[in-house]
Amino acid sequence: MHELKTILIAEDNPQDLELTVEALTEHKIANEVIAVRDGVEVMEYLNCTGKYENRKNEIPAVLLLDIKMPRMDGIEVLEEIRKSERLKNLPVVMLTSSREEPDLIKCYKLGVNAYVVKPVDFRDFADAVKHIGIFWAIFNEQPPST
Repeated sequence: MHELKTILIAEDNPQDLELTVEALTEHKIANEVIAVRDGVEVMEYLNCTGKYENRKNEIPAVLLLDIKMPRMDGIEVLEEIRKSERLKNLPVVMLTSSREEPDLIKCYKLGVNAYVVKPVDFRDFADAVKHIGIFWAIFNEQPPST
């Protein structure tokens, strides 16, 4: 059996972050979950810079990415990831409250793997996160790192 990869969550809303982590834990997804608060921190984590300079240089199983974040929004993060030779195959799931069609279209043009609008009801939200986690962290096969 292979080593479980990290699930990276980029979410600036503390309540949404707590609900996401709780949903993954409740459904016994064993992958380590790392939470960051904005797009700059996402890129620092992925590029092993700043406070993440000493972390093991591995690509996460999936990045759950909010769109509306301070310093660098989710769409800007997605653009940077897709430009990077090392990161371009990282599965990115937009987990957002934005139902704005231009956001949806832009994310798919940039190569997002999935776009999920956060359900308002906690049970529905927990179920959505569970399914995302199970698919991307357990069942999805990624190409070998280069």
